[in-house]
Amino acid sequence: MKFSSFLLFHRFDDRPVREVYEYNLAVAELLEEVGFDGVWISEHHFRDYGTVPDLLNMLSYLAGRTERLRLGTGVVVLPLHNPLRVAESAAQLDLLSGGRLDFGVGRGYQSIEFDGFGIDLAEARDRFDESLEILRGAWTTDNFRHEGTFYSTGEVNLMPRPLQRPHPPIYVAAVSPETVTRYAGQGIPILADPAAPFHRVERAAQKWREVAGAAGHDTEAADLVVSRSVYVAPTVEQARADQDRFEKAFDRARIFNEKSAPIDSKTQQFAKGFEYWQDRYLKGGDVGTDFRWEQLEVIGDPERVIAQIKMLEEFGFRNLMCDFGSTRAMPLDDMLSTIRFFAKEVMPAFR
Repeated sequence: MKFSSFLLFHRFDDRPVREVYEYNLAVAELLEEVGFDGVWISEHHFRDYGTVPDLLNMLSYLAGRTERLRLGTGVVVLPLHNPLRVAESAAQLDLLSGGRLDFGVGRGYQSIEFDGFGIDLAEARDRFDESLEILRGAWTTDNFRHEGTFYSTGEVNLMPRPLQRPHPPIYVAAVSPETVTRYAGQGIPILADPAAPFHRVERAAQKWREVAGAAGHDTEAADLVVSRSVYVAPTVEQARADQDRFEKAFDRARIFNEKSAPIDSKTQQFAKGFEYWQDRYLKGGDVGTDFRWEQLEVIGDPERVIAQIKMLEEFGFRNLMCDFGSTRAMPLDDMLSTIRFFAKEVMPAFR
């Protein structure tokens, strides 16, 4: 099992964005110090739920402050960008970092972002697929040309090309059967959603290996990534008490609201292509502490957390993306202590 961490760069209490950046960059530097394999940073626009609109720019800066840590995009929302510009910027980052880029991509879902850029959310999947085709082609093909529904290019030779060949590892954010099947057939590993319960991410991993194997891809070499909220305390009792405290302080409505839902601004209904979100994803029911404890989070004392991670390994995941509290207003010293404790008490069981 590889261990990485997710940084949302969420802004709490209208604090200066520069402080948000300094906090998260300090966390990233500690991850390298204590032996994590990688860090993933999220992209968001027009809200304080994530204050990094330019992922590749932020990761380029972080590349200069680290030496070994792999640098993950978690994720680039491809429909919001010109894919050739993304291909160029990602290649530049891969070279600057010495081949440390892990390229996570997704179609996005937040209506406020698509509306802000004047892009139809119902087109997200088709735009995503076309962008992904352009990225892979531009990274690997001489005299590349593309004529599509949303994008057309002249004949181009990308300069520079990525250091990693044929290109940086690509991961697609996915948990619905349709999305998993679509990209498993192309051999692209999934990045499983942190809001999907254990039984759903298990099914996603099983489906991915089944479809990818049938398509002739090497499933043993694939690093499937699963994202989880992670918290480890010295005792189970303390972990439960801390979870209750975190939940009581969590302003859910400030984060999960109509701005973050995949609502078509023209119809005020769920956008085309987000049927899984409507029919299943939002039917998780109770998201109270019992549900989170049993079905959603990697949480407990070291023994319990190690057992949960081994369960995820058995599901078929090779990389645990740990969210140690991206939506919790946790003092920096507390966050750093939490990560150090995890690195000391949990990670050695897998090394």
